[in-house]
Order: sequence, then C-alpha cells, then structure tokens
Amino acid sequence: MDLIVAEDRSDLVKARGEGRVALVPTMGALHEGHRALIRAARGRAAQVVVSIFVNPLQFGPNEDYSRYPRTSDADLEACREEGVSVVFAPSVETMYHPDRQVGVSSGVMGTLVEGASRPGHFDGVLTVVLKLFHLVGPDLAVFGQKDAQQLALIRRMVADLDLPIEILGVPTVREPDGLALSSRNRYLSAGDRGVALSLSRALRAGAGQSTPAAVRAAARAVLDEAPPALAVDYLVLVDPATFTEVPDSYAGEAVLAVAAKVGTTRLIDNVVVTL
Repeated sequence: MDLIVAEDRSDLVKARGEGRVALVPTMGALHEGHRALIRAARGRAAQVVVSIFVNPLQFGPNEDYSRYPRTSDADLEACREEGVSVVFAPSVETMYHPDRQVGVSSGVMGTLVEGASRPGHFDGVLTVVLKLFHLVGPDLAVFGQKDAQQLALIRRMVADLDLPIEILGVPTVREPDGLALSSRNRYLSAGDRGVALSLSRALRAGAGQSTPAAVRAAARAVLDEAPPALAVDYLVLVDPATFTEVPDSYAGEAVLAVAAKVGTTRLIDNVVVTL
C-alpha cells in the first residue's frame, strides 16, 4: 500500500483502515531512534500513523523553533521504508486556531526537572499530544524512553483523563559510542560531539552503583571532569512516576537524568537504574 500523507482531520478519516491503529508522534528529522518507535508500533497494530509536526507551543522564546531541522522529503522516505500507513503532517494553522485559549496543564510534575528549565514546555507537549490523540484516534501511542519525563507525563494525562489509549515506551537508541540519538545531534561539530559523550558516560557510571548517594556521586564525578564546553543544567535521580528526587533510603527503580549544553546545543539523556 502506498504511503498516504494527511494534512487535516478529513484526510485522516479517509485514510483510516481496519484494525488496531498505532500513532508515533514526532517532530520530524527522523533518525534510527524514530525508526525503532515505528517498528515497535508495526509489531502491535494493523495501521501505523506517524505525525510530523514541529510544535511551537513546546518551544520557549529563546529556543530553537525556527532552526529546528525540517527534513520532510527524507522523513517521508524513511516512513515508506518502515512500512508506515499514514503520515499526518498538519500545518500550524490546522493544529491551532489563531484565538486558541484552552490547553493542557502538566501540573506539578510539569514544573520539575526539565520543566523547571523550560517553563511551559510540558504544557505545550501535552496539548499537542492530546490534540493528536483526538485527531488520529489511536488504540496505541508509542514514545521514546529518551524523553522520560515526557513519557511519564503522557502516561499521567492518559490516566487522569481516562483516555482509551495504550502508551508504549521504547528504550533509547544509541550510537555505538553511547551518544543517545537525537534530531539535535546534527547541530554538533566533531569536537562538540566528543564533549557530548560525557553525558552517557556519566549515566553509565551512575548506573553501576547500588545506592542513591553512590549513583549521584559517580555520575557527578564524570561530569566534573568533562571539558569546559559542557555546561550542565541538571543531574537528578528521580522517581519515574513523579519525577521528584528520591531520598537516600530509596529502593526500587529510579531515573538518572541529565541535561547540558554543548556549545549552543542543549541535550538530554537518562537511564533507568534499580536500587
């Protein structure tokens, strides 16, 4: 079946097939990590819809919305290669009315960790995701564990609003040297890329420990030895359901998360640790 490109709700209605539908929301600039999401979706649904939309609501005023990579031809080809049924590629005008007033609040969790560094970011994420859920009507939606706080908030939104959608998280895909795949990696120079490896090294060091204090200390030690070009925003060890910092007495799964700027490029990464 040929790939269908839908631009609005009426296109989506015409394109809808029989059986279970999986949605893979993206902002385009697809890479191997996105392909892993698509493959996970294909294994669980008869029809896979990939949305490609650079969402202005989740970018702050001094962030990279205008220069975020837009590679539509390459993205469509990747979707064809992966057997995607429908690409939903709406315009900003289709997604948001000019006088839009109502959105989704991400609550307390949306103000923590990444939300503290990017105020309003998760409100924008949840608003666009909820709109995509309404427009596409999926049975299943697939997201990457790399954006762990986003994934946790989407799970919370689905639970709190009683949405009849299964949420699947897919493990982070990494380069052979450990760098987590990201559309923003293309901003990195060769030198920047070497510096960026400090993030995954710190996470590996922390993940090798067995207590919260030791996890934090091991990861921080790696970051403290990183080149000056690495500007750390945060390093946290948090409860995966709430994204609040875990106490030193904590036992169970936790997320060790880091964010930093390398040059002008801001990167995030995380790993799940068992304590």
